[in-house]
Amino acid sequence: MNYVETTRLRLRDWEEADLEPFCQLNADEEVMRFFPKTLSKDETHAFYHAIQAEFKECGFGFYAVETKENNAFIGFIGFHRAIFKAEFTPCIEIGWRLRKEAWGKGYATEGAEACLRYGFDELGLDDVYSFTAEINKPSQSVMMKIGMRFVNEFNHSRVEKDSPLYKHVLYHIQAK
Repeated sequence: MNYVETTRLRLRDWEEADLEPFCQLNADEEVMRFFPKTLSKDETHAFYHAIQAEFKECGFGFYAVETKENNAFIGFIGFHRAIFKAEFTPCIEIGWRLRKEAWGKGYATEGAEACLRYGFDELGLDDVYSFTAEINKPSQSVMMKIGMRFVNEFNHSRVEKDSPLYKHVLYHIQAK
């Protein structure tokens, strides 16, 4: 099923054929530089199954993203229930992860804007958060471009205290 379409992208259900490129995406050190580590194939398969379970339970999740130009899987954009320990959780977050070849083309912004509209208009979400490591300037740029506002900084409870990824920034947007 296609959930969201833009001029250039389809945000859709996951397919078995997405697993191999999803494994490659999560194993790419450059793509994962703002995460504590890359993911093994087994970890990516577990992530894939967690995404499927969230769709069944919540009716939303991280949508597989493909380009309309060539139907190529380029990553994911979508929603996730954040439940780790923080003063703003539990909450619905919007997130994205795209292949390097898709960077710099505006896909993350285009897909995330459309995803927010879908979340507010079709799913009835009231507000959405996004967060990332403070050093992840590209994702913060997308957050600002899609109309999110900086809320504060926090230390992520699931990141080691001595990691450069420990300090995070929080962004928020409400339905209009």
